Amino acid sequence: MLTAILFLAVCCVAFTNGANANFKGVASLYGSGTTTLRRALYWGTATTFAGSVAAAFLAEGLLKKFSGRGIVPDSLVQSPQFVSAVAIGAALTSFLATKFGFPVSTTHALVGALLGAGLAGSGTDVQFAALGKNFVYPLLFSPAIAVVLGSVTYLLLKSVRLAPNHRTPTLDVLHYLSTGAASFARGLNDTPKMAALLLVAPGLDLSWGYLAVAVMIALGGLLDADRVAETLGKKITTMDPGQGFAASLVTAGLVTTASFHSLPVSTTHVSVGSLLGMGATTRQAKWRKVGEILLAWVSTVPCGAILAAIAYGVIAQF
Repeated sequence: MLTAILFLAVCCVAFTNGANANFKGVASLYGSGTTTLRRALYWGTATTFAGSVAAAFLAEGLLKKFSGRGIVPDSLVQSPQFVSAVAIGAALTSFLATKFGFPVSTTHALVGALLGAGLAGSGTDVQFAALGKNFVYPLLFSPAIAVVLGSVTYLLLKSVRLAPNHRTPTLDVLHYLSTGAASFARGLNDTPKMAALLLVAPGLDLSWGYLAVAVMIALGGLLDADRVAETLGKKITTMDPGQGFAASLVTAGLVTTASFHSLPVSTTHVSVGSLLGMGATTRQAKWRKVGEILLAWVSTVPCGAILAAIAYGVIAQF
């Protein structure tokens, strides 16, 4: 029974991840008017799915980091109750954010859930130093870097006339390629974080676990991404095609680099950061909505921790 609960919980967190995150790589396509919301979503989902499948072969480092080893006692890491609680806490956090239209980090939700379930299951035996070094620092620095690069990249592309304020055939191709690369990198970076939760499932071939996570991410994006899509595409900043291309190029570059160095960055933070950097430069950023998003980000870790701790208390009774 616990194995079934664990598998369903991981499927739920993958579904909510897709609903909240599949549009992040392609937001600039919709926001700049290059294509429609649905077409952007289909392109983002397809390339994310490809990245999720590739993660089974290329992302072993991230798989190990999100197993929980080195953060909580090994005996707890091997507990299906603990892992199920982590998945449930992260899934509920992403679900709530998606319903309110806030693009939050599933990575942050998972980190919070690891912390909350770890404290509930082991008292104070949680390695906060390892948690900070392996998770918190990359997550904190990536949006700041994205803001700077979003601004600088747009100014550089504009200076060499590669960021026009109107669509051209060449720009459209480059824009689609950069957003596809960003979405592929998102699948590569996010999928092993969730597949790692299935490491304790007895007798489960992890390749099937990867496939299940990939399918649920795709379904989540296709069925429940509209609210977050509107926030990312229209409510952070006004953008033209050249500006959208600059932002997507930064997102693709940062998330791809992080994935191949096994750094658990948030595509959410990178995507929003690059859009904000470009929007601040053009003075078109919508600061009130940005402030609301930042508040949602701040609450993600404690929300994941509280929900996972409650889930552990319930599941531990089985």
